[in-house]
Amino acid sequence: KSSEGEDRQVQSIDDQISRLKKLAGDFGLTIKQILTESHSAKMPYARPIFNKMLERIEGGEANGILCWQINRLSRNPIDSARVQWLLQQGIIKSIQTIDGERKPEDNAVLFSVEAGVSNQYIIDLKKNIKRGLDSKLEKGWLPCLAPLGYMNEPYERTIVKNPDVFPLVRKMWDLMLTGNYRPSQILDIASNEWGLRTRKTRKTGGKPISLSGLYRIFNSQFYCGMIEYGGIVYQGQHEPMITPEEYDYVQALLGRKGRPRPQKHNSAFTGLIHCKECGCLVTAEVKTKLIKRDGKLKIFTYYRCTRRKKHIICSQRERITKDDLEIEIEKELEKYEILPEFRDWALEVLNENNDKEIEKRTKIYETQQRTLNENQKQLDNLTKMRYRDLIDDEQFLREKAILQKEIASLRDAVRQTETRSDKWLELTEKTFNFATYARKAFMVGDSQTKREILAALCQNPLMNNKKLFINAEKWFVKIQKDYLPLKEQYERFELAKKPLNKEQTAVLGAVRSQWWRWRELNPRPDHNDA
Repeated sequence: KSSEGEDRQVQSIDDQISRLKKLAGDFGLTIKQILTESHSAKMPYARPIFNKMLERIEGGEANGILCWQINRLSRNPIDSARVQWLLQQGIIKSIQTIDGERKPEDNAVLFSVEAGVSNQYIIDLKKNIKRGLDSKLEKGWLPCLAPLGYMNEPYERTIVKNPDVFPLVRKMWDLMLTGNYRPSQILDIASNEWGLRTRKTRKTGGKPISLSGLYRIFNSQFYCGMIEYGGIVYQGQHEPMITPEEYDYVQALLGRKGRPRPQKHNSAFTGLIHCKECGCLVTAEVKTKLIKRDGKLKIFTYYRCTRRKKHIICSQRERITKDDLEIEIEKELEKYEILPEFRDWALEVLNENNDKEIEKRTKIYETQQRTLNENQKQLDNLTKMRYRDLIDDEQFLREKAILQKEIASLRDAVRQTETRSDKWLELTEKTFNFATYARKAFMVGDSQTKREILAALCQNPLMNNKKLFINAEKWFVKIQKDYLPLKEQYERFELAKKPLNKEQTAVLGAVRSQWWRWRELNPRPDHNDA
């Protein structure tokens, strides 16, 4: 049979054998052995049973072949020539098919034509398949099995979200985007805590993701809306799981060629802090010491500069203990801590402004969509001009590339606008929640929680002479600048106590008004701010 898939043409094999047995009985032929093979005949020397059959015929075990058609024997010129040569030499005395017999004395041209037609079928099939693949890619659809998190839609032949797996794969990207988890940690969480498994097929699947499979996911542009196929990147029509910016950030975290940066210890702040003098990372050292007083081993964690840059002489050789470093971070968090009352007031204004944001987003969306439709119309007109030979290939391809690039950019902008309102609302809430509760969470949290809090507070903390220098995200700096004077009034007039007298009520109204006014005048945080 012509296909290697077990689920294809299985019935045709039984039908062929049944018909050929009847044919052998009608002609009085003795069948030495029935051989079946499911390997493709388009490549030479790729079918072990076929090769063994010819060797046995050359050895004299049989002198003929009974098959459905000549194209069942070969679809490549090398195997065809081998069969034809054995037939011409009389080693094969007969090739009997359902529609006729070939003998050594027959015209060799007829056999060559029949074998050539079979070979040409493969050539034409390859061209048609390639044309179909190119057409599907140009339309923005992956012409093969969908990656984990998506599934192939059988009727429209598109790719859609797998509702059961899509949210879990997105969670893996979210964990990676925090910068606080190694791929091996994410793999352990996905496999053991979430129970995530690969797609189940007839032969394989249904197993935990391998580490190499996880890296393939994090290296795939498919998840940000692009399709990389045959060395060319196409704009996909499927729903992206992440933004291009998130994809680029993960690639930076993985390092060149998608390989993770080495980490010897799972310490809370390893890989987050840099030396202010030489710019190298600050690493952790874990030491154990026997306490003679009670005879127990005690573990100490120190942080120091790695001094890996050989061309820079770094004088930072002193180590800071884990406890002292955490005190430094706690002091920084205290600078940006706000009272729960101020958080609640800010969220009141936030919810009121949400309606305005939705109205603004709708106007932007309509403009973007109108521009996108105009560009698509220009591309359609350009194609019609090429069909009518009004422009040459060179001009067509040049203008087409420009329009496709603009369309891809506009589609990405439309997608971002669609989620803009929800995203800024969520990020702003996170900012005020962080300012309210981060210090307390840091004091009682585990090493992973402390790492996440430091990463959220600033992007590039520095250390020099056992002192921590933090350039906090600009939104936290804005909170600190405008919040402290209002906090002093709030505490001086004891506005937290209830009930309030007339003077306290007036002061409370003034404090709330100033805080609301600051919240309305300051821009919302973007993705990098919160």
